[in-house]
Amino acid sequence: MAPLAHDPGTLFPRLHLYTWAAAPGEYRTYGNLLITFGLVGLWHGAGWTFVFWGFLHGVALVINRWWRRFNIKLPKFIAWFITFNFVNLAWVFFRAKSFSDALKVIRGMLGMDGVVLPARCQPWLQAWHIQGLKFGQAAMGFDIKTIGVSLVGAFILCLLFRNSIEMKNALKPAWYTTLLAAVLAVSGILSLTRVSEFIYFNF
Repeated sequence: MAPLAHDPGTLFPRLHLYTWAAAPGEYRTYGNLLITFGLVGLWHGAGWTFVFWGFLHGVALVINRWWRRFNIKLPKFIAWFITFNFVNLAWVFFRAKSFSDALKVIRGMLGMDGVVLPARCQPWLQAWHIQGLKFGQAAMGFDIKTIGVSLVGAFILCLLFRNSIEMKNALKPAWYTTLLAAVLAVSGILSLTRVSEFIYFNF
């Protein structure tokens, strides 16, 4: 999965732990994936929600490998839609303090606790008597126009522009890229003396 595959922090377990545990056999490979990504989750935080978050990515990779056996390709949009929503759901466990909190958030994401629409939609939709549909102020105080514009902008950035991997592959060494890399390297070295909290302590 993209979020873990591009995370430098997962490089050691993915390149060393998985390689060390690798052995012939399809089901052994599945087991190695689950163990490796479960430990990747543990590396990110000492809690079962982190382990489960990593484990879910391992499950997704197992399903992906199993699906390839049938040589059936899903339409690109459907494959993207499934992956995008799976990652969104899995990351809930990364941020949640407990499984009960995570499940509460997921219930809200799926509309199982009702869906709130702007009050101005009530005259058109109330006649349908849709169960769980409520009318009032949108979540977090944002109106539907702001949410809609934000979503459209996000989709444009994701779908029409190159991602970091594509930009890396297209990068051609030049004097200005070398200069930029040198500036970033020097800046990083000089900042080593600063005292900062380990980033994952914030979760």
